[in-house]
Amino acid sequence: MTDDSFDDIDDLHGEINEITDNDTGLYEHYRFVSDKGQGLIRVDKFLATRIVNISRNRIQQAAEVGSILVNDIPVKSNYKVKPNDVVSIVMNRPPRDTEIIPEDIPLDIVYEDKDVMVINKPAGLVVHPGFGNFEGTMVHAVAYRLKDTPDYDPKDPRLGIVHRIDKNTSGLIVVAKNAHAKADLSSQFFHKTTKRQYIALVWGLVKEDQGRIEGNIGRSLKDRMQMDVFPDGEHGKPAVTHYKVLERLGYVTLVQCELETGRTHQIRAHMKYIGHPLFNDERYGGNEILKGTRFTKYKQFVQNCFNICPRQALHAKTLGFVQPSTRDELMFEAPLPDDMEQLLEKWRRYISQRDNE
Repeated sequence: MTDDSFDDIDDLHGEINEITDNDTGLYEHYRFVSDKGQGLIRVDKFLATRIVNISRNRIQQAAEVGSILVNDIPVKSNYKVKPNDVVSIVMNRPPRDTEIIPEDIPLDIVYEDKDVMVINKPAGLVVHPGFGNFEGTMVHAVAYRLKDTPDYDPKDPRLGIVHRIDKNTSGLIVVAKNAHAKADLSSQFFHKTTKRQYIALVWGLVKEDQGRIEGNIGRSLKDRMQMDVFPDGEHGKPAVTHYKVLERLGYVTLVQCELETGRTHQIRAHMKYIGHPLFNDERYGGNEILKGTRFTKYKQFVQNCFNICPRQALHAKTLGFVQPSTRDELMFEAPLPDDMEQLLEKWRRYISQRDNE
């Protein structure tokens, strides 16, 4: 691990790192195992003596945002390290020393100019390399696409992908081709001036035609692979999602979600919080039959739906931002991918047949 990898702690306080790609949202940057004879010591002090050029204040900031883990559980900076504890620092971006070898992976490029590139990402494509995904990511594909661009270095944090979406979420994502564009776009995401709309199929009948979901989102205190909503504000970061019902299909509802903030798994966590997990979202329980009948025929129908769309039914449909150099307002829209279109048609036929019986 390189010591400078911890310089990115400031990113954890920004809102540009929205929905991450490795589905846990975390990459391990440091890992220490305390000795068998380790005496009780605060974890911030424990880490400050083992990492070069890092202040205890910055370590405490990392703990506040859930980036200090002991035995895979987030802890506060006053946690007392015990013998054989495994202490790690995790962040929502991979270490900078990850080698990026350009790979000729097809990209659906919606728009490109000298500053930016907008890509319609298919479901299943990981955005950033990390544990278990050191090859075949969007970063590798972009590196190949821009391999002849003199100023583009895929390892340079001042360039590249500005925000993120989950591996199994499809849709629009923007890439900055130079440092000026990266700084400008990052500022737009941070100040919430970008426009982002998602389409999701969720379990259950959403009664209200539209609504606002507000509640802090942070790493689950029980399962670090999940994000939880903390309405009392004691944990996590403020998050707001606006939703609008597009179509009701009996036991499921098609909704449009607009992000006011960008948190890891925000739509997935917020929709579960109000009782409507995303359809086939394994991480948040949507891969179970949550609504409907007990009939074998219905169970088989839902299983067929799972097979048609073998991932959370979530698509980043709309992306709007100001072009960093010309200051023109750009707006892009990506149609629903085939798996979600087929899924919706199957539910429409089912409901139509049910209502006509």
